[in-house]
Amino acid sequence: MIDLQRSALVVGVGAVAGLGAAYGRRFAMAGYRVLLAGRSPDKVETAAEDIRSRGGQARSIIGDASIEADAIKFASAAEDWAPLEVAVHNAGTNRRDSFLELEVANLEQLWREHTLGAFLTGREAARRMVPRGQGTILFTGATGSLRGKALFAAFAAAKAGERALSQSLAREVGPKGIHVAHLIIDGGINGDRLLRSMPNLRGERGEDGLLLPDDIADTAFLVHQQKRSAWTQETDLRPWSEVY
Repeated sequence: MIDLQRSALVVGVGAVAGLGAAYGRRFAMAGYRVLLAGRSPDKVETAAEDIRSRGGQARSIIGDASIEADAIKFASAAEDWAPLEVAVHNAGTNRRDSFLELEVANLEQLWREHTLGAFLTGREAARRMVPRGQGTILFTGATGSLRGKALFAAFAAAKAGERALSQSLAREVGPKGIHVAHLIIDGGINGDRLLRSMPNLRGERGEDGLLLPDDIADTAFLVHQQKRSAWTQETDLRPWSEVY
């Protein structure tokens, strides 16, 4: 496998079957030196080892993207390995609460994971890319980025904030050569997190009724490859059978 001598940072990596690991595999396949960042040492290192077993270059790094020192550590480690050309923010969880019972701490937790984490990842990546005038920063969005569903106020608020950040960043650093894009994942992902909580969902949705992580990653890579005369700032992805 070729070595582009450029790095790709993926923030928010968990299980090998998840989206973060899929992003890493796709950019490693293209020759990038991939740094996988997440909070669970065993899961992140397993995802890195999976990439290495396929002939790619990957390292793991542990931390929390919503903590400024860790976000700086992630970007610095990627830049030290090779010039940082791609950064993907994929971190954050979800929760279900009645608005009337939602606690401030839980609202703030999701804001920190999604909105603050996206800000720190985007800022640190941009600080390293802007002097070179090239690079791509990608943010993983969700249906909640566009509209708030009942019982998901904390998630919708956090994802809407992340979307707004991506737009502001794109308008500031796009003219400086940095491609910023927001990917709205409008449907369930056929990955470890969702299927662990809803094990029958794959059968209920039918063939290709859930988004495949590797297919999402393919789209992310295509966005990264776009020529600057026709950049995407936002795109949405959903299964062919999804109602919207």
